[in-house]
Amino acid sequence: MSARGTALNQRGGMRGWMPALLIVIALVVIAGFWLHGGPGPTGFSKGPKVALAQYPGKDPTGVPAALAGESTVKRGEYLAEAADCLVCHTAHGRQAFAGGLAFPLPFGTLYSTNITPDAATGIGAYSDAEFLDAVRRGVRRDGARLYPAMPYGAYTYMTDADVLAIKAYLFSLQPVSASNRASTLGFPFNQRYLMAVWSGLFNANERFRPDTSQSPEWNRGAYLAEALEHCGECHTPRNLAYALDERRKFGGALTGGWRAYNISADRATGIGAWSDEELISYLSAGHAAGRGSASGPMAEVVEASLSQLDPADIGALAAYVRSVPAVNSPELPRTIAGAASLSHRDGGGAANAAGKQVFEGACAGCHGWSGISPLSSVADLTGARAVNDPQATNIVQIVLAGEEPFSGQGALHMPAFGGSYSDNEVAAVANYVTARFGSKGSSLDARKVELLRAQSVR
Repeated sequence: MSARGTALNQRGGMRGWMPALLIVIALVVIAGFWLHGGPGPTGFSKGPKVALAQYPGKDPTGVPAALAGESTVKRGEYLAEAADCLVCHTAHGRQAFAGGLAFPLPFGTLYSTNITPDAATGIGAYSDAEFLDAVRRGVRRDGARLYPAMPYGAYTYMTDADVLAIKAYLFSLQPVSASNRASTLGFPFNQRYLMAVWSGLFNANERFRPDTSQSPEWNRGAYLAEALEHCGECHTPRNLAYALDERRKFGGALTGGWRAYNISADRATGIGAWSDEELISYLSAGHAAGRGSASGPMAEVVEASLSQLDPADIGALAAYVRSVPAVNSPELPRTIAGAASLSHRDGGGAANAAGKQVFEGACAGCHGWSGISPLSSVADLTGARAVNDPQATNIVQIVLAGEEPFSGQGALHMPAFGGSYSDNEVAAVANYVTARFGSKGSSLDARKVELLRAQSVR
Protein backbone atom coordinates (compact mmCIF):
# COMPACT_ATOMS: atom_id res chain seq x y z
CA MET A 1 0.00 0.00 0.00
CA SER A 2 1.27 3.50 -0.82
CA ALA A 3 2.16 6.04 1.84
CA ARG A 4 -0.80 8.12 0.72
CA GLY A 5 -3.12 5.12 1.08
CA THR A 6 -1.77 4.38 4.55
CA ALA A 7 -2.32 7.98 5.60
CA LEU A 8 -5.87 7.91 4.27
CA ASN A 9 -6.57 4.70 6.17
CA GLN A 10 -5.15 6.22 9.34
CA ARG A 11 -7.31 9.31 8.95
CA GLY A 12 -10.29 7.10 8.21
CA GLY A 13 -9.57 5.11 11.39
CA MET A 14 -9.39 8.33 13.35
CA ARG A 15 -12.71 9.45 11.92
CA GLY A 16 -14.13 6.10 13.02
CA TRP A 17 -13.09 6.27 16.65
CA MET A 18 -13.31 10.03 17.26
CA PRO A 19 -17.14 10.05 17.54
CA ALA A 20 -17.00 7.24 20.10
CA LEU A 21 -14.35 9.10 22.08
CA LEU A 22 -16.36 12.32 22.01
CA ILE A 23 -19.49 10.47 23.12
CA VAL A 24 -17.65 8.94 26.09
CA ILE A 25 -16.23 12.31 27.13
CA ALA A 26 -19.65 13.94 26.73
CA LEU A 27 -21.33 11.29 28.88
CA VAL A 28 -18.73 11.71 31.60
CA VAL A 29 -19.11 15.50 31.57
CA ILE A 30 -22.92 15.34 31.51
CA ALA A 31 -22.92 12.94 34.44
CA GLY A 32 -20.47 15.23 36.21
CA PHE A 33 -22.70 18.27 35.78
CA TRP A 34 -25.70 16.25 36.91
CA LEU A 35 -23.87 15.39 40.11
CA HIS A 36 -22.39 18.86 40.59
CA GLY A 37 -23.36 20.08 44.02
CA GLY A 38 -24.61 16.62 44.97
CA PRO A 39 -23.99 15.16 48.39
CA GLY A 40 -20.59 13.93 49.46
CA PRO A 41 -20.31 10.54 51.16
CA THR A 42 -21.45 11.96 54.52
CA GLY A 43 -23.58 14.72 53.01
CA PHE A 44 -26.78 13.14 54.33
CA SER A 45 -25.69 14.29 57.81
CA LYS A 46 -26.37 18.02 57.86
CA GLY A 47 -24.06 18.98 60.72
CA PRO A 48 -20.94 21.14 60.22
CA LYS A 49 -17.97 19.31 58.69
CA VAL A 50 -14.59 20.54 59.92
CA ALA A 51 -10.94 19.79 59.28
CA LEU A 52 -9.41 17.22 61.60
CA ALA A 53 -7.28 19.89 63.29
CA GLN A 54 -10.44 21.78 64.24
CA TYR A 55 -12.40 18.79 65.51
CA PRO A 56 -12.86 19.02 69.28
CA GLY A 57 -13.46 15.31 69.83
CA LYS A 58 -11.20 12.28 69.68
CA ASP A 59 -9.43 11.89 66.34
CA PRO A 60 -11.60 9.40 64.37
CA THR A 61 -8.76 8.39 62.04
CA GLY A 62 -5.86 6.01 62.63
CA VAL A 63 -6.01 2.80 64.66
CA PRO A 64 -7.85 1.79 67.85
CA ALA A 65 -6.41 2.91 71.18
CA ALA A 66 -4.98 -0.55 71.85
CA LEU A 67 -2.70 -0.19 68.82
CA ALA A 68 -1.81 3.48 69.19
CA GLY A 69 1.58 2.69 70.73
CA GLU A 70 2.53 0.03 68.19
CA SER A 71 5.08 0.44 65.41
CA THR A 72 4.16 2.10 62.13
CA VAL A 73 4.29 -1.30 60.43
CA LYS A 74 1.90 -2.85 62.95
CA ARG A 75 -0.50 0.05 62.65
CA GLY A 76 -0.22 -0.17 58.88
CA GLU A 77 -1.14 -3.84 58.98
CA TYR A 78 -4.37 -3.04 60.80
CA LEU A 79 -5.18 -0.21 58.40
CA ALA A 80 -4.40 -2.40 55.37
CA GLU A 81 -6.84 -4.98 56.72
CA ALA A 82 -9.45 -2.29 57.25
CA ALA A 83 -8.86 -1.03 53.71
CA ASP A 84 -9.30 -4.59 52.38
CA CYS A 85 -6.11 -4.51 50.30
CA LEU A 86 -5.53 -8.27 50.40
CA VAL A 87 -8.80 -9.34 48.76
CA CYS A 88 -8.47 -7.24 45.61
CA HIS A 89 -4.72 -7.60 45.17
CA THR A 90 -4.55 -11.38 45.48
CA ALA A 91 -5.63 -13.66 42.65
CA HIS A 92 -6.64 -17.22 43.39
CA GLY A 93 -3.53 -19.38 43.31
CA ARG A 94 -1.21 -16.38 43.36
CA GLN A 95 0.88 -15.06 46.25
CA ALA A 96 -0.65 -12.53 48.62
CA PHE A 97 -0.67 -8.94 47.37
CA ALA A 98 0.90 -9.97 44.04
CA GLY A 99 -2.17 -8.89 42.05
CA GLY A 100 -3.71 -10.57 39.04
CA LEU A 101 -7.34 -10.71 40.20
CA ALA A 102 -9.66 -10.21 37.22
CA PHE A 103 -12.45 -7.63 37.28
CA PRO A 104 -14.74 -8.27 34.29
CA LEU A 105 -16.53 -5.13 33.08
CA PRO A 106 -19.01 -4.57 30.24
CA PHE A 107 -16.19 -3.14 28.12
CA GLY A 108 -13.30 -5.46 29.01
CA THR A 109 -11.38 -6.85 31.96
CA LEU A 110 -9.11 -5.14 34.47
CA TYR A 111 -6.53 -6.95 36.60
CA SER A 112 -5.35 -5.87 40.02
CA THR A 113 -1.69 -4.97 40.37
CA ASN A 114 1.26 -6.28 42.35
CA ILE A 115 1.60 -4.20 45.53
CA THR A 116 4.46 -6.11 47.11
CA PRO A 117 7.74 -4.15 47.49
CA ASP A 118 9.32 -5.68 44.39
CA ALA A 119 11.05 -2.77 42.65
CA ALA A 120 10.55 -4.04 39.10
CA THR A 121 6.99 -5.39 39.11
CA GLY A 122 5.53 -4.06 42.37
CA ILE A 123 5.63 -0.78 44.29
CA GLY A 124 9.17 -1.04 45.71
CA ALA A 125 10.35 2.07 43.87
CA TYR A 126 7.49 4.31 45.07
CA SER A 127 8.37 7.31 47.20
CA ASP A 128 6.00 8.49 49.92
CA ALA A 129 4.65 11.24 47.67
CA GLU A 130 4.16 8.85 44.76
CA PHE A 131 2.36 6.35 46.96
CA LEU A 132 0.04 9.07 48.29
CA ASP A 133 -0.74 10.12 44.72
CA ALA A 134 -1.53 6.56 43.65
CA VAL A 135 -3.76 5.77 46.63
CA ARG A 136 -5.65 9.06 46.87
CA ARG A 137 -5.53 10.56 43.36
CA GLY A 138 -5.28 7.48 41.17
CA VAL A 139 -1.99 8.56 39.57
CA ARG A 140 0.76 5.96 39.11
CA ARG A 141 4.46 6.58 39.61
CA ASP A 142 4.90 6.92 35.83
CA GLY A 143 2.11 9.50 35.66
CA ALA A 144 -0.47 7.17 34.09
CA ARG A 145 -3.97 7.21 35.50
CA LEU A 146 -5.50 4.35 37.44
CA TYR A 147 -9.02 3.15 36.76
CA PRO A 148 -11.49 3.67 39.63
CA ALA A 149 -11.66 -0.09 40.21
CA MET A 150 -8.89 1.02 42.55
CA PRO A 151 -11.16 2.91 44.99
CA TYR A 152 -9.10 6.08 45.23
CA GLY A 153 -12.37 8.01 45.28
CA ALA A 154 -12.80 6.59 48.79
CA TYR A 155 -9.16 6.40 49.81
CA THR A 156 -8.83 10.13 49.09
CA TYR A 157 -10.38 10.73 52.52
CA MET A 158 -7.54 8.90 54.32
CA THR A 159 -4.94 10.91 56.22
CA ASP A 160 -1.29 11.08 55.17
CA ALA A 161 -0.33 9.17 58.31
CA ASP A 162 -2.71 6.30 57.61
CA VAL A 163 -1.73 5.95 53.94
CA LEU A 164 1.96 5.98 54.77
CA ALA A 165 1.47 3.47 57.58
CA ILE A 166 -0.08 1.12 55.00
CA LYS A 167 2.93 1.76 52.76
CA ALA A 168 5.27 0.87 55.63
CA TYR A 169 3.40 -2.39 56.16
CA LEU A 170 3.42 -3.31 52.46
CA PHE A 171 7.13 -2.52 52.26
CA SER A 172 7.76 -4.88 55.19
CA LEU A 173 6.44 -7.83 53.14
CA GLN A 174 8.52 -10.21 51.08
CA PRO A 175 8.87 -8.84 47.52
CA VAL A 176 7.20 -10.95 44.86
CA SER A 177 8.29 -10.74 41.24
CA ALA A 178 4.99 -10.94 39.38
CA SER A 179 4.37 -8.88 36.28
CA ASN A 180 1.07 -7.08 36.05
CA ARG A 181 -1.43 -8.32 33.50
CA ALA A 182 -2.52 -5.86 30.84
CA SER A 183 -6.19 -4.90 30.81
CA THR A 184 -8.36 -5.95 27.88
CA LEU A 185 -10.47 -2.81 27.74
CA GLY A 186 -11.57 -1.85 24.24
CA PHE A 187 -11.30 1.59 22.72
CA PRO A 188 -11.94 4.28 23.95
CA PHE A 189 -12.01 2.86 27.49
CA ASN A 190 -8.36 1.84 27.21
CA GLN A 191 -7.31 5.49 27.02
CA ARG A 192 -6.09 6.07 30.56
CA TYR A 193 -5.82 9.84 30.16
CA LEU A 194 -9.63 9.97 30.14
CA MET A 195 -9.46 9.06 33.82
CA ALA A 196 -8.09 12.57 34.45
CA VAL A 197 -11.47 13.91 33.33
CA TRP A 198 -13.28 11.33 35.46
CA SER A 199 -11.14 12.08 38.48
CA GLY A 200 -11.59 15.82 38.09
CA LEU A 201 -15.36 15.34 38.20
CA PHE A 202 -15.74 12.56 40.76
CA ASN A 203 -12.69 12.40 43.00
CA ALA A 204 -12.99 15.00 45.77
CA ASN A 205 -9.22 14.82 46.47
CA GLU A 206 -9.77 15.95 50.05
CA ARG A 207 -9.28 14.45 53.48
CA PHE A 208 -11.96 13.22 55.88
CA ARG A 209 -13.86 15.98 57.69
CA PRO A 210 -15.63 14.94 60.91
CA ASP A 211 -19.20 16.08 61.59
CA THR A 212 -19.29 18.07 64.83
CA SER A 213 -23.00 17.33 65.30
CA GLN A 214 -22.36 13.58 65.48
CA SER A 215 -20.81 11.40 68.18
CA PRO A 216 -17.15 10.30 68.16
CA GLU A 217 -18.37 6.75 67.48
CA TRP A 218 -20.34 7.91 64.43
CA ASN A 219 -17.35 9.81 63.06
CA ARG A 220 -15.08 6.81 63.58
CA GLY A 221 -17.63 4.66 61.77
CA ALA A 222 -17.83 7.19 58.95
CA TYR A 223 -14.05 7.13 58.50
CA LEU A 224 -14.05 3.34 58.47
CA ALA A 225 -16.99 3.02 56.06
CA GLU A 226 -16.13 5.84 53.66
CA ALA A 227 -12.33 6.09 53.66
CA LEU A 228 -11.06 2.61 54.59
CA GLU A 229 -13.67 -0.10 54.00
CA HIS A 230 -15.11 1.87 51.03
CA CYS A 231 -18.53 0.21 51.52
CA GLY A 232 -20.18 2.36 48.89
CA GLU A 233 -17.96 1.02 46.13
CA CYS A 234 -20.08 -2.14 46.14
CA HIS A 235 -23.31 -1.11 47.87
CA THR A 236 -24.04 2.25 46.18
CA PRO A 237 -25.48 2.39 42.65
CA ARG A 238 -23.46 4.13 39.95
CA ASN A 239 -24.32 6.81 37.42
CA LEU A 240 -23.64 6.81 33.67
CA ALA A 241 -19.98 7.58 34.25
CA TYR A 242 -19.55 4.73 36.76
CA ALA A 243 -19.25 7.14 39.67
CA LEU A 244 -21.17 6.54 42.90
CA ASP A 245 -24.70 7.96 42.98
CA GLU A 246 -24.72 9.26 46.55
CA ARG A 247 -28.36 10.24 46.15
CA ARG A 248 -29.11 6.52 46.48
CA LYS A 249 -26.40 5.86 49.01
CA PHE A 250 -26.05 2.20 50.05
CA GLY A 251 -29.13 1.33 47.98
CA GLY A 252 -27.53 -1.80 46.51
CA ALA A 253 -25.79 -2.53 43.22
CA LEU A 254 -24.54 -5.31 40.96
CA THR A 255 -20.77 -5.64 41.37
CA GLY A 256 -18.56 -8.25 39.77
CA GLY A 257 -21.50 -10.47 38.94
CA TRP A 258 -22.80 -10.41 42.53
CA ARG A 259 -25.62 -8.40 44.08
CA ALA A 260 -24.37 -6.17 46.90
CA TYR A 261 -27.66 -5.66 48.71
CA ASN A 262 -29.26 -2.54 50.12
CA ILE A 263 -27.66 -1.62 53.47
CA SER A 264 -29.53 1.64 54.01
CA ALA A 265 -32.05 2.13 56.82
CA ASP A 266 -34.98 0.96 54.70
CA ARG A 267 -36.86 -1.55 56.84
CA ALA A 268 -38.25 -3.65 54.00
CA THR A 269 -35.37 -3.89 51.52
CA GLY A 270 -32.40 -2.66 53.58
CA ILE A 271 -31.18 -3.30 57.12
CA GLY A 272 -33.54 -0.96 58.98
CA ALA A 273 -35.29 -3.89 60.66
CA TRP A 274 -32.05 -5.52 61.81
CA SER A 275 -31.05 -5.24 65.45
CA ASP A 276 -27.65 -3.87 66.44
CA GLU A 277 -26.63 -7.37 67.51
CA GLU A 278 -27.61 -8.87 64.14
CA LEU A 279 -25.68 -6.27 62.18
CA ILE A 280 -22.58 -6.56 64.37
CA SER A 281 -22.69 -10.35 64.11
CA TYR A 282 -22.99 -10.20 60.34
CA LEU A 283 -20.11 -7.75 60.00
CA SER A 284 -17.74 -9.49 62.38
CA ALA A 285 -18.62 -13.14 61.74
CA GLY A 286 -20.36 -13.15 58.36
CA HIS A 287 -23.62 -14.52 59.76
CA ALA A 288 -26.69 -13.28 61.58
CA ALA A 289 -29.29 -15.79 62.72
CA GLY A 290 -32.45 -15.46 60.65
CA ARG A 291 -30.77 -12.98 58.28
CA GLY A 292 -28.41 -15.19 56.31
CA SER A 293 -24.68 -15.57 55.79
CA ALA A 294 -22.19 -13.52 53.83
CA SER A 295 -21.35 -15.00 50.43
CA GLY A 296 -18.94 -14.34 47.59
CA PRO A 297 -17.07 -11.02 47.77
CA MET A 298 -18.76 -10.09 51.06
CA ALA A 299 -17.57 -13.32 52.65
CA GLU A 300 -14.05 -12.46 51.53
CA VAL A 301 -14.37 -8.98 53.05
CA VAL A 302 -15.48 -10.52 56.34
CA GLU A 303 -12.64 -13.04 56.29
CA ALA A 304 -9.77 -10.72 55.37
CA SER A 305 -10.98 -7.40 56.75
CA LEU A 306 -14.01 -7.01 58.99
CA SER A 307 -13.28 -10.02 61.20
CA GLN A 308 -9.86 -8.52 61.93
CA LEU A 309 -11.24 -5.23 63.26
CA ASP A 310 -11.37 -4.25 66.91
CA PRO A 311 -14.89 -4.82 68.38
CA ALA A 312 -15.20 -1.08 69.03
CA ASP A 313 -14.54 -0.39 65.36
CA ILE A 314 -17.20 -2.91 64.33
CA GLY A 315 -19.62 -1.14 66.67
CA ALA A 316 -18.72 2.24 65.19
CA LEU A 317 -19.12 0.92 61.65
CA ALA A 318 -22.55 -0.50 62.51
CA ALA A 319 -23.62 2.78 64.14
CA TYR A 320 -22.66 4.75 61.05
CA VAL A 321 -24.21 2.39 58.52
CA ARG A 322 -27.48 2.33 60.46
CA SER A 323 -27.66 6.14 60.23
CA VAL A 324 -27.71 6.20 56.42
CA PRO A 325 -31.19 7.31 55.27
CA ALA A 326 -33.58 4.74 53.88
CA VAL A 327 -33.42 3.99 50.17
CA ASN A 328 -35.98 1.60 48.76
CA SER A 329 -34.96 -1.15 46.34
CA PRO A 330 -38.12 -1.60 44.26
CA GLU A 331 -36.81 -4.76 42.61
CA LEU A 332 -36.85 -6.60 45.95
CA PRO A 333 -39.96 -7.97 47.72
CA ARG A 334 -41.00 -6.01 50.77
CA THR A 335 -41.41 -9.16 52.84
CA ILE A 336 -39.01 -11.98 53.71
CA ALA A 337 -40.49 -15.48 53.51
CA GLY A 338 -40.59 -17.72 56.57
CA ALA A 339 -39.63 -21.37 56.73
CA ALA A 340 -41.02 -23.65 54.03
CA SER A 341 -42.85 -26.92 54.60
CA LEU A 342 -40.90 -29.83 56.00
CA SER A 343 -42.41 -31.97 53.27
CA HIS A 344 -40.82 -31.87 49.82
CA ARG A 345 -44.28 -32.40 48.35
CA ASP A 346 -45.55 -29.03 49.58
CA GLY A 347 -44.50 -25.46 48.93
CA GLY A 348 -43.46 -23.24 46.06
CA GLY A 349 -41.67 -24.48 43.00
CA ALA A 350 -43.70 -27.69 42.86
CA ALA A 351 -44.11 -27.33 39.09
CA ASN A 352 -40.36 -27.03 38.60
CA ALA A 353 -39.47 -30.72 38.48
CA ALA A 354 -35.98 -30.14 37.06
CA GLY A 355 -35.09 -27.66 39.80
CA LYS A 356 -36.49 -29.87 42.52
CA GLN A 357 -34.48 -32.82 41.22
CA VAL A 358 -31.21 -30.85 41.40
CA PHE A 359 -32.09 -29.53 44.86
CA GLU A 360 -32.94 -33.00 46.16
CA GLY A 361 -29.71 -34.47 44.86
CA ALA A 362 -27.27 -31.69 45.75
CA CYS A 363 -28.80 -29.31 48.28
CA ALA A 364 -31.47 -30.77 50.55
CA GLY A 365 -29.07 -32.75 52.73
CA CYS A 366 -27.39 -29.57 54.02
CA HIS A 367 -30.11 -26.94 53.64
CA GLY A 368 -33.20 -29.00 54.49
CA TRP A 369 -36.58 -28.96 52.79
CA SER A 370 -37.80 -26.20 55.12
CA GLY A 371 -34.77 -23.99 54.55
CA ILE A 372 -33.64 -24.56 58.13
CA SER A 373 -30.39 -26.51 57.93
CA PRO A 374 -30.10 -29.71 59.96
CA LEU A 375 -26.34 -29.09 60.19
CA SER A 376 -25.75 -25.44 61.03
CA SER A 377 -27.63 -22.13 61.05
CA VAL A 378 -24.88 -20.84 58.74
CA ALA A 379 -26.47 -22.96 55.99
CA ASP A 380 -30.05 -21.75 56.65
CA LEU A 381 -31.85 -20.50 53.57
CA THR A 382 -34.78 -19.08 55.51
CA GLY A 383 -34.49 -15.34 56.03
CA ALA A 384 -31.61 -14.83 53.60
CA ARG A 385 -31.92 -11.88 51.24
CA ALA A 386 -30.38 -13.90 48.41
CA VAL A 387 -33.27 -16.39 48.28
CA ASN A 388 -35.76 -13.51 48.54
CA ASP A 389 -34.25 -11.83 45.50
CA PRO A 390 -36.32 -12.65 42.38
CA GLN A 391 -33.26 -11.95 40.23
CA ALA A 392 -31.48 -14.86 42.00
CA THR A 393 -28.09 -13.39 41.10
CA ASN A 394 -26.26 -14.50 44.22
CA ILE A 395 -27.99 -17.88 44.32
CA VAL A 396 -26.59 -18.62 40.87
CA GLN A 397 -23.09 -17.50 41.85
CA ILE A 398 -23.13 -19.58 45.03
CA VAL A 399 -24.25 -22.67 43.10
CA LEU A 400 -21.59 -22.08 40.46
CA ALA A 401 -18.65 -21.26 42.73
CA GLY A 402 -19.58 -22.94 46.00
CA GLU A 403 -19.04 -21.33 49.35
CA GLU A 404 -16.13 -21.31 51.75
CA PRO A 405 -17.62 -19.73 54.87
CA PHE A 406 -15.69 -17.48 57.21
CA SER A 407 -13.28 -19.70 59.14
CA GLY A 408 -14.85 -18.69 62.44
CA GLN A 409 -18.03 -20.52 61.40
CA GLY A 410 -16.42 -23.95 61.47
CA ALA A 411 -15.64 -26.46 58.74
CA LEU A 412 -18.95 -26.26 56.84
CA HIS A 413 -18.23 -26.11 53.13
CA MET A 414 -20.46 -25.91 50.07
CA PRO A 415 -18.81 -27.39 46.98
CA ALA A 416 -18.91 -25.68 43.60
CA PHE A 417 -21.45 -27.14 41.21
CA GLY A 418 -20.57 -25.01 38.19
CA GLY A 419 -18.68 -27.85 36.58
CA SER A 420 -21.25 -30.51 37.47
CA TYR A 421 -24.46 -28.91 36.25
CA SER A 422 -25.39 -27.25 32.99
CA ASP A 423 -26.58 -23.67 32.76
CA ASN A 424 -30.12 -25.01 32.32
CA GLU A 425 -29.85 -27.05 35.52
CA VAL A 426 -28.35 -24.14 37.49
CA ALA A 427 -31.16 -21.88 36.30
CA ALA A 428 -33.73 -24.50 37.26
CA VAL A 429 -32.43 -24.97 40.80
CA ALA A 430 -32.12 -21.19 41.32
CA ASN A 431 -35.74 -20.78 40.23
CA TYR A 432 -36.77 -23.60 42.56
CA VAL A 433 -34.90 -22.20 45.57
CA THR A 434 -36.33 -18.70 45.21
CA ALA A 435 -39.85 -20.05 44.70
CA ARG A 436 -39.72 -22.48 47.64
CA PHE A 437 -37.80 -20.40 50.18
CA GLY A 438 -38.32 -16.82 49.00
CA SER A 439 -41.17 -14.36 48.63
CA LYS A 440 -41.12 -14.41 44.84
CA GLY A 441 -39.61 -16.98 42.52
CA SER A 442 -37.13 -16.12 39.81
CA SER A 443 -37.49 -17.00 36.15
CA LEU A 444 -33.92 -17.44 34.96
CA ASP A 445 -32.86 -19.22 31.81
CA ALA A 446 -29.57 -20.72 30.69
CA ARG A 447 -28.49 -17.50 28.96
CA LYS A 448 -28.71 -15.55 32.21
CA VAL A 449 -26.60 -18.15 34.00
CA GLU A 450 -24.05 -18.03 31.20
CA LEU A 451 -23.77 -14.25 31.59
CA LEU A 452 -23.35 -14.51 35.35
CA ARG A 453 -20.58 -17.06 34.91
CA ALA A 454 -18.69 -14.54 32.79
CA GLN A 455 -19.25 -11.55 35.08
CA SER A 456 -17.96 -12.92 38.36
CA VAL A 457 -14.74 -11.43 39.75
CA ARG A 458 -12.09 -14.14 39.71
